[in-house]
Formats: sequence, C-alpha cells, structure tokens
Amino acid sequence: MSLVRIKDATDPGTWGPAIDEAVNAVSRGELVVLPTDTVYGIGADAFDPRAVQALLDAKGRGRHMPPPVLIPDVRTLDGLATSVPDGVRALADAFWPGPLTIILRAQPSLAWDLGETRGTVALRVPDHRVALALLRRTGPLAVSSANRTGRPAATTVQEAYRQLGASVPVLLDGGTAPGGVASTIVDATGDVLRVVRLGALDLEALNAVTPVEAPLPPQETADAPGTGPGATEPGATQPAAAAAQPDVTPSDGPAAAPAPAGDDERVDGDR
Repeated sequence: MSLVRIKDATDPGTWGPAIDEAVNAVSRGELVVLPTDTVYGIGADAFDPRAVQALLDAKGRGRHMPPPVLIPDVRTLDGLATSVPDGVRALADAFWPGPLTIILRAQPSLAWDLGETRGTVALRVPDHRVALALLRRTGPLAVSSANRTGRPAATTVQEAYRQLGASVPVLLDGGTAPGGVASTIVDATGDVLRVVRLGALDLEALNAVTPVEAPLPPQETADAPGTGPGATEPGATQPAAAAAQPDVTPSDGPAAAPAPAGDDERVDGDR
C-alpha cells in the first residue's frame, strides 16, 4: 500500500516539490487530493480508465455518476469536446477560470472511460492557483469532491484524509477551501444552451454574454432532449456536473435553486 503524504502547497515559492509529487502520482495512475475554488477534490488522470475507476471506488460511487473533468485553460476545450457552439466559447471566455461547468458532446476519438456518460463530458476551468498549477502539468483530470458519497464535502486537506484515507497517496494542502456555492451548470448538447443547475452564476450574468435558457421543471428535465442525460435525476446516468464540489444526495427542491457547494459534489465541486 502506498504511503500517504500530505504536502504543503500554500506558498507558490515553495510548493514545487509538492506539485512534483502530485504529478508523479497521477502519472503512475494514482489518485491525488487537490484544493479548488469550491471545496477539495479527488483527482485522477482522465485518460486512465483504471485511475478513474479507483476514484469512483474511493468515493463509493458507481459508473452511472461519472466525474467531471477539470482543464487548465480554454484552449483545451476543442481537444475534448466536439460541435462547440459559439455561445459556449463566449461563456468560457467570460467565466473561465471560474464557477461554470459546461456539458458538451465529447470527442468520439478520445481514448477515455469516465463512466456512463452517453457521449458527453462536463468541463470546467477552476479558479484556484494550486489546481491550475497541477493541471498545467498533468493535463485534464477527472475530479470529484474529496468525500465519500453522501458525506459533507471536505474544505480542508485533513477532512479529505479522514474520509478517503489511504486510497489517495498524495494530498496537496492549499489551506482552507472557500466552500460556498457550487458551480452553475450549462448544458450545450441540445439546440439551445440551457441551465441544468444554478449556482454561483445566475441567469442574468449568463444572458449578459449569450442567450441561455432557464432550467426546465424537474419533471421535464429527465426526458427533455439537450438537457444532459439524467442531469437532475438522483442516481440516473448523467455527465458529472461541476468539479470540485460535494457529493451528497440531491434534494427534491426546484432545479433553479442555487446549489450549496458543501452539501452534496455539490464537489461535482462539480465539483
């Protein structure tokens, strides 16, 4: 069993060795814990199916709840997604890095297996310097909240360790995560851009950039085309929402209600 190492990543002037250890762990197919702009996340190489499965196992989560993917910058978008609408590019330019997750059609040629995604992928660029420093070295990471499914999301590296234990050999300590409100999720797989979960960004902010439809009522969302498979149904096959937020049982409240980051992944922190 790997030795668990909590590495100080609070100071950019001295965090080089800590980032190196995390990069090496990812390259070996191991998991890492990293801070994000919402809560702490658990990450794996998005192109290593065994590592992604290890992430799901560590959380006690099935393949029907695939993790979102964190990327280092908007330039990575076209390599992972296809048929990217102009409106998505406008939103990404306006709100990345930041609390916006976008569900897109995944590039069909990609050699990855994130779970039962139905050909979609949820992408986000986090607004956190440690996460971005790591992503620039590793490339895309599958990231979910650093907690066991159904338990509160971790806002400190110590909380993440208590929940995940020896399943994660390298944990980056970036100090206390902000927690707060989860990312807003926009589905771009249909004929229109549509919010499937309101979070840190409201409809007014989105529509100031490009037209985005309001969330459908819960009873309509599950069957409506273009809203993202199972995006509001607990336990349904769905693309993961935001990276780095918590995984708690979704509520039965209105789809338009802002999602608190510390109470579900909502880190899917999306995350």
